[in-house]
Amino acid sequence: MTEKRDPMIPDGEVNPIDTDYQIGQDNIVLNVGPFGLDIHNRVFVISGLLVVAFVVLTLMFQTQVEPMFTGLRGWLTSNLDWFFISAGNVFVIVCLGLVLSPLGRVRIGGTEAKADYTYLSWFSMLFAAGMGIGLMFFGVSEPLSHFGSSFGGIAVENGVRTDWAPLGAAAGDAEAASRLAMAATVFHWSLHPWAIYAILALGLALFSFNKGLPLTVRSLFYPLLGERVWGWPGHIVDILAVLATLFGLATSLGFGAAQASAGLNFLFDVPLGNNTQILLVIGITAIALMSVVAGLDAGVKRLSEINMLLAVLLLVFVIAVGPTLGILGGFFKNLGAYLEYLPALSNPVGRDDANFSQGWTAFYWAWWISWSPFVGMFIARVSRGRTVREFIVSVLIVPSLACVLWMTVFGETAITQVVRDGYEAATKAELPLQLFMMLEALPLAQITSFIAIVLVVVFFVTSSDSGSLVIDVIAAGGKVDAPTPQRVFWATFEGLVAIALILGGGLGALQAMAVSTGFPFTIVLLVSVISLIKGLSSEPRGR
Repeated sequence: MTEKRDPMIPDGEVNPIDTDYQIGQDNIVLNVGPFGLDIHNRVFVISGLLVVAFVVLTLMFQTQVEPMFTGLRGWLTSNLDWFFISAGNVFVIVCLGLVLSPLGRVRIGGTEAKADYTYLSWFSMLFAAGMGIGLMFFGVSEPLSHFGSSFGGIAVENGVRTDWAPLGAAAGDAEAASRLAMAATVFHWSLHPWAIYAILALGLALFSFNKGLPLTVRSLFYPLLGERVWGWPGHIVDILAVLATLFGLATSLGFGAAQASAGLNFLFDVPLGNNTQILLVIGITAIALMSVVAGLDAGVKRLSEINMLLAVLLLVFVIAVGPTLGILGGFFKNLGAYLEYLPALSNPVGRDDANFSQGWTAFYWAWWISWSPFVGMFIARVSRGRTVREFIVSVLIVPSLACVLWMTVFGETAITQVVRDGYEAATKAELPLQLFMMLEALPLAQITSFIAIVLVVVFFVTSSDSGSLVIDVIAAGGKVDAPTPQRVFWATFEGLVAIALILGGGLGALQAMAVSTGFPFTIVLLVSVISLIKGLSSEPRGR
């Protein structure tokens, strides 16, 4: 049985479809098999087989693949750091150009489209998209890592402080080191990653809501590929999107498992190691599967709302009991430092800070790009009725400020503990444990640490559930209500990929696969920029 793909149009609304773009949709068919599957067969089958083969081979040859993953990540980041950094700059420049150009007046959904959500609701959802496992994992560990390195300026080893001179500052200048460390952290969590998300989200929204094409990555390339977008060129784009999203999610799930394991060891002496992390992945994936089977019911939505509330409460608590004045002043200080150091941090050539530009920035950009179909599709689906200018300004500024606030609260608190109080426990701890060691120096450490574990676990569950939906939408050619067994398949293999990578090299292997899948998808996104501009140019512009 086959059926035609339905555009993403709410019931009762008329979509101003450009007929040039509607041609060819009959060529996209869905196959409803004997097991209730509803798939775009080539994308689903090929990407599914590749993922199964990867899991099986990685589990069979754990010893052999670990050095391979380590070498792969090292080669990609050391040889292609300039490429990732340059691509990130391109996305920021394109976004700023669209804001300033007449194309910024194009409205998502057509000239008469009305926004589906109020500004408050829309901003809240953009803020929610910016929260997750990454902020929990890196909120303390990244500022401390930069601060305690030759890049940041102050190093502490075995209780002895070694002074460095950050960017010409006086040796031992903790204030200069702190400014640079926080500027570098903000750099990784503000305009550049959100520009990556904005480009993909805007393309998905435009070609779905304005052109009537399926909500999938291949649709972005219709202006360049024409009818070939429904053939193998489009299949390859969607397969790359599936693999990038899956491994980007697996990387986040691996970080979450490592941090939850560290927190459980800190609170309850649960043994550290791969076994604990694997049990956590299995248990949390099982919860995510129950969520998938049950659907997006009120319980799941309520769980997400409670998680966001807990995140805000934890944030407010740290502001209240931590260095409050330093945090409040630090927010604006860190924004100023970010703008001051932005040209140097985003420079793709002639860098002499290989550990930072390759080990941090190149990895981050590849990770954000691999994660972009997940966040981009979410943003696209809640942004109907906004102008391009309104969309880009909001997607870049609102989540960026939320991330800056989070990093400032946790980063400034941790750095202050080192400089003012001489508390070095967090700097000596492994990255997954540093959040809990920072909380240990504050009141009610047992309670706040438990809340932090709950936050990581629930972010883990919601990421797995939502991620499996996004991957299934892409694999099903843009259909958003495909049968549940397909989402079960993807949610299961998200967990299995994370387990395989944990056994095949831990965080290094997770990072290697994020970079490996992020590289080809970076090329996809760069080409999509041309297609996006062509698509916007054919749209009527409001006042």
